[in-house]
Amino acid sequence: MKVPQNEKPSFTRVKYYQPYYSRFDPCPPIGLKVYSTPPHLYMGFQPANLQQFSPKVALKKGTLWPALYDPYQNPYEGKRG
Repeated sequence: MKVPQNEKPSFTRVKYYQPYYSRFDPCPPIGLKVYSTPPHLYMGFQPANLQQFSPKVALKKGTLWPALYDPYQNPYEGKRG
């Protein structure tokens, strides 16, 4: 997974960074780290009359509002042998 250096990143909830690695560190470098930011960080406030999931679906998804739903997708899945 390589992040393009020359392109300006577009809006995304998935962020990347590369931790500092010294030649004196006892462990091998981790490489590119990936994390996800939740949707409520980008809303500012909760608007009135948001669309709602049905109660059964809301229990499965963990939120009542589709605008605040963020399914987790593991970026490291498939990397381990």
